[in-house]
Formats: sequence, C-alpha cells, structure tokens
Amino acid sequence: MLTKKQITYVLDVMEEMFPHAECELHHSNPFELVIAVLLSAQCTDVLVNKVTKDLFKKYKTPEDYLAVTVEELQEDIRSIGLNRTKARNIQKLCNSLLDEYNGIVPQTREQLIGLAGVGRKTANVVLSVAFNKPAIAVDTHVERVSKRLAICRWKDSVLEVENTLMKKVPMEEWGNTHHRMIFFGRYHCKARNPECPECPLLGICREGKKRMKKLQRAQVD
Repeated sequence: MLTKKQITYVLDVMEEMFPHAECELHHSNPFELVIAVLLSAQCTDVLVNKVTKDLFKKYKTPEDYLAVTVEELQEDIRSIGLNRTKARNIQKLCNSLLDEYNGIVPQTREQLIGLAGVGRKTANVVLSVAFNKPAIAVDTHVERVSKRLAICRWKDSVLEVENTLMKKVPMEEWGNTHHRMIFFGRYHCKARNPECPECPLLGICREGKKRMKKLQRAQVD
C-alpha cells in the first residue's frame, strides 16, 4: 500500500498530466447532469454526449420526459445500452422529482440515491460537479487505477475504495482527484493496454512493474 507521501506524489503527477480534467458529460444544469450520468452506466461518455445533444433539446424539464410514452423515450435513447431500463428509470426519477422535490434535483447523497437509476457513484458525481460538494465518485477507472497503484487493496469493494481515498486525500481535493484519476485511467492507464513503458508512475506502480517484467520475459523468450 502506498504511503500518504507517495499518494500525494501520484496525485501531483496526475495533475501535471491532466491539469484540465473535468466532467466530460455535456450538461447545462443539475437536472441534465443527472440524466446524463444515469445514461452513462455501461456506456461511454462520447456516446452519451451524442445522444443528449438532441435529447436535451427535446426534453428540458421532468414534465417533458413524462409527456411522452416510455416507448418514445426508449427510441430517443435507442443507441445507448440498457435503453429500456434507463427510459423507465428516467420517467420514475422525473416523477419523484416532481412529487417530492418540486422538480428540483436534491442536494444530499441520501436523497439522490433515493431516485430511480441513481446509485452512490451517480450521486457523488452530481454532488461534486453540479453542487461543488466534496465527494469522490468511484467508477471503473478510479477503481482500477487505485488498485493498480496499490492505493487500495485488490480485494477492496467500490465502497472501500471510496472510503480509502477519502481518508488519504484532503477533502478539498476530492473533486479534482476524481476527475484526474478518471482521465489517467481513461487515456493512460487503460484497462486493456495501459501505457506502462511511458508512465511517469512506473517506479512506484505495483501492477506496472509486473507487466513490464512479463513483457521483458516475453521478449527474451
């Protein structure tokens, strides 16, 4: 496991690599962000942005999403995986917003998680990005990077990864850390072909060292 000093170094390097890391889901308000993050489950941000470009022109309020059939909404998001489930969840979410919050996106994790299709990760993204509240959203990139670098243990659950990061990273840096780790995992420490040979963190990366040794043995053989 990395020490706090090493973790600080890791985060400083990520900041140098991705100084402008930010949420890549296009949105103009908290409501659009909730919808976009809901749609992004098991889907790339690039595809979500293609869909929401037209979706957010057609639907601007919770009432708009409820004014059409679920079948029409499914068709509007047909290129996104799990579109049937997501269409139903969007309408359930909109109903809850109108019934419980006067159509306004709530600003606490507990309230957000109570909305259809919104889990802890989605809630943390909304808290951090839309409301500038301290939160670390652990998606597949954050989890992978945390475990490869030995910030966390391989056996840790997503919640345990989140708790570890919150303990080891200053609260005022939670939001920035979340985005930088996503960029690092999305564009550099990728799932299938991580760029270990060019990685400035190779010297302290447990997984990277293992990969390089395997590569060297394969070249010798």
